[in-house]
Amino acid sequence: MHSQIQNRVLQKTKIMNVNKLNKLWYILLLLPLVLITSCKDDDTEPAEDPIASFQYEIDEANYLRVTFTSFSENAATYSWNFGDSETSAEENPVHTYSAAGDYTVVLTATNADGVEASKTESITITDPNEALKLLTGEVSKTWKLFREGTVASLGPDASNPAGWWSGLSNNGARPCLYEQTFTFHLDGQFVFDDMNVFWGENDPWSGTANHETCFEPTAANMVNLDGADVSAWGSGTHAFTYDPSTGVVVLNGMGAWMGLVHTVGNSEYSNVPTASRSFDIAIEELDGYDKMTLTYDYGDGGLWTIIYASYDEGVTEPEIVREEPVFGVDLEDITPSVLSNGFASATDFVLLDTITSGSTLVYGVDDPADATAAKVGQFNRVSTEQYQELKFQIAPEAKDIIFTNFTTVSIDVYIPSSNDYSGDLSKVVLMGMADQSATEQWWTDIYEYNSGTELAVDTWVTLTYQLASPDWDSDNGNSPLDRTDLDMFYINIGSGGHVVPGTFYVRNLKFQ
Repeated sequence: MHSQIQNRVLQKTKIMNVNKLNKLWYILLLLPLVLITSCKDDDTEPAEDPIASFQYEIDEANYLRVTFTSFSENAATYSWNFGDSETSAEENPVHTYSAAGDYTVVLTATNADGVEASKTESITITDPNEALKLLTGEVSKTWKLFREGTVASLGPDASNPAGWWSGLSNNGARPCLYEQTFTFHLDGQFVFDDMNVFWGENDPWSGTANHETCFEPTAANMVNLDGADVSAWGSGTHAFTYDPSTGVVVLNGMGAWMGLVHTVGNSEYSNVPTASRSFDIAIEELDGYDKMTLTYDYGDGGLWTIIYASYDEGVTEPEIVREEPVFGVDLEDITPSVLSNGFASATDFVLLDTITSGSTLVYGVDDPADATAAKVGQFNRVSTEQYQELKFQIAPEAKDIIFTNFTTVSIDVYIPSSNDYSGDLSKVVLMGMADQSATEQWWTDIYEYNSGTELAVDTWVTLTYQLASPDWDSDNGNSPLDRTDLDMFYINIGSGGHVVPGTFYVRNLKFQ
């Protein structure tokens, strides 16, 4: 019994030993695999995070074509969104936009483990001709004088653009100017169409047939006072350049122009066609039309401002006024027997009082030659007006003056030597009459008396003129004695056409 039990134990021990040996071999067989697997896991690291970056370049020949270059790091794939609903998976795509505009471009860079990074940048696609097209349109664009408000003015500078004159408007006075067209083409052509009508802008006292009127621009009519042919100002095709950065337009071609031309004026205005004309423009996009403000120096020391408009298709343009309304009023007549102003005080006058003028007057100052003498008037030229006069009218109510009771007009004038006469300021005195109440440009119809030579300085000089013999009568061929509509008397000291200030003295203005 004991022997049987001992054998069974021995057999069980053997079996256990065999099992242990088998397990040992199994472990030894698995150990390389475990070691190999462990080594492999230790050598594999996760991919580095991507960094998205890009730059772009707009094609010089085609502003809509853009080359995108990726400078991303650790990226395996790329996804572009160009901001116009178009996409690309290329690393360095070339994309063509359909129109200019602002676009938000997004590049998404993805690494091998699927980790994403993005870069967003806004880009602006600009048509290099966009500013030019404000002037020319897509193909061409036609401009005309603006038909609302005042469209032409003349002033000493940009701070006072209408300081000297602001009078051109669509009021029927110059309808032909509003008919003419000025067309700019994108290809660089400039076309002027005079519409077979021209305005006779010229020296106010020229006396020519085309003075201050619309006329047919025939070869015979397009001649100025000097006999020069100015027909090149008529309809024609020219060239132009435009620099949007400075706003400067240059018209090239004999007679090409915009602004104003003194068609039949005299040589004072250099009124002949030239090979080019340059000016500044500023264009505003408004509701239904674009407005161009043109400024240029005409050469007379002043700055001209002219306004043009180009109306949108389908927009009705304001009508051209064809008939000028009557300006002003015809005043009641007066036939005075006494007409004077002594200047000793603001009340030292009979009927003839000062009114608002370019020059100013100070009443009751000391006589510059004798402070103990009766008071006099101080006549002051200002530095802001190119043409200025000291004006007088019947007081207290303006009336048309009938001068038949008088034969002469006289005044005492004192010219101080202390003024600066080295430039345009002169020692000449002018006196004149005009119809200011019913003549919009009263200076085009005047009677004027001129001292001629310059007066002596630092002494009183008495000037006396015969009313029947004016030195200038605007080619009327008559005198103030023949008129019943003159309502304004004026004095000019120092001449016109400049802004040089000066101080003078006056006394004893009398009609006798």
